[in-house]
Amino acid sequence: MWRHSVRGAVIAVGAALVVGFGATAASAHVTVAPETATQGDYAALVFRVPNERDDANTVKVDVQLPSGAPLASVRVKARPGWSYEIKKTKLATPVESDGAKVTEAVSEIIWTAQDPKAGIRPDEYDEFAVSVGPLPKAGSMTFKALQYYGDGQVVRWIQEQQANGPEPEHPAPVLRLLPPSKTGAEPAGDAPARASRSAAVSEADDTVAYWALWLSVVAVVVAFASAVMALRASRR
Repeated sequence: MWRHSVRGAVIAVGAALVVGFGATAASAHVTVAPETATQGDYAALVFRVPNERDDANTVKVDVQLPSGAPLASVRVKARPGWSYEIKKTKLATPVESDGAKVTEAVSEIIWTAQDPKAGIRPDEYDEFAVSVGPLPKAGSMTFKALQYYGDGQVVRWIQEQQANGPEPEHPAPVLRLLPPSKTGAEPAGDAPARASRSAAVSEADDTVAYWALWLSVVAVVVAFASAVMALRASRR
């Protein structure tokens, strides 16, 4: 009987480990939050950058905005310990924003750690925020990102997901865009409020992921303790 008890505990440990490692693996990519936004709206976007190395710091993050969907407004939130550079490109076809024609748009944002010995350390992650809009009438936006480490390695998060295909090894962050709702639409002047709500959703997602990971750890500890107690009881 004790063998069945131990076997059950071991299975529980294995399941908990799968859940725990699954949660950490899913968060190991460079991502954008929230995952969805509304076409024609403004949004507060947060690019989450984890350090996947245990022997080097991330010292630079380069996010490229899609050239096929230029954004008339891009505002970068200052990040303590980091400087940023904004690169723009001339538009072949100007776009209109608030009644004015925009002839150039932001094509790239580069954050650089002010201290090369600092940056994002092993087992840490950081977030880089921007406010953008109006969002294009498209199904999604892909933000290719380059992650630079202090030893010169560059990880290119630029692979696009293919329909019905497996997840790429280094997927690019993707923002899905939804058509505006025909009911309950908000006035265009409420862009700051909508951006604030987007940031709140992003923070809530972080909290859920945090507790999911810790619950997985607790499950592992409880299952292991149960296995030890079953083994001791069988010996007695």
